[in-house]
Amino acid sequence: MSRISPAHGLLALAVVAVWGTNFVVIKAALDQLPPLLLGTLRFLLALVPAMFFLPRPRVPLSNLAGYGLLIGAGQFGMLYLAIDGRISPGLASLVVQTQVFFTIGLAMWLAGERIRGYQVIAVLVAAAGLAVVGWHTDATTTVAGLLLVLGAAASWAGGNILTKRAGSINMVAYVVWSSAFAVPVLFALSLAFEGWDRIAASVQQASPGAWAAVGWQSWANSLFGYAAWNWLLSRYTAATVTPLALLIPVFGMGASALWLGEPLPAWKLVAAALVISGLALNLLWPQARIGVPGGELKKR
Repeated sequence: MSRISPAHGLLALAVVAVWGTNFVVIKAALDQLPPLLLGTLRFLLALVPAMFFLPRPRVPLSNLAGYGLLIGAGQFGMLYLAIDGRISPGLASLVVQTQVFFTIGLAMWLAGERIRGYQVIAVLVAAAGLAVVGWHTDATTTVAGLLLVLGAAASWAGGNILTKRAGSINMVAYVVWSSAFAVPVLFALSLAFEGWDRIAASVQQASPGAWAAVGWQSWANSLFGYAAWNWLLSRYTAATVTPLALLIPVFGMGASALWLGEPLPAWKLVAAALVISGLALNLLWPQARIGVPGGELKKR
């Protein structure tokens, strides 16, 4: 990390801060918008008007549709349902990072990749952290909420597999165009479970702050986040940039405690330490073994 320029380091920090604090923004939006409608609006604003300025990426429609369904209806649909009174935003920001381990499992199953010893240890350490969360379920951290966030993490992992299969593409355009498949599914689910009357009333009564929260998720979280992160990955080695992603749950839990007053008892800190340690082991152990220099520019 010592060789990344200060300006680029701040840019990377800004991305993980946006991604981490977005869980608090989600909670603020859910105070006025039902979860499935919120998902519909989030991906609608990600799609329009950006689709008119970015060409559709050259990937099979099945890949694009699969990503839109997994990330839209799967990851964020379940995440919004979870944060809507079933789990605190801070814990959601932590538990959803288990997508790393679901991705490993899917890669083993679908691509025949072999799991490494350090990955087994990493999974066990993170699983211990989840066990701590499960042991302390209460009114703010329910079993249903925990299962929904784990489902969101599994959907995110499926999206990761599809992204890998898509190859080298414009990731921002990929996110934008995949939203075309997320919007109708989320809207149909919103109609079925939330009802037209609630949808219409929520849209009419939503405050400017609620609409700003929707826009933040669409433009800052999705478009800015992906654009800036992939730009950094194009200039630096992955070993330089990706460790900063470990700060996402730190920002998430910190923002939830600061802005929402979410308590941070000892068991939450223990759970966070275990999950983040598992993530760090999975991410950093290979680099430590092969001695990848951190921070060399790939191109200038």
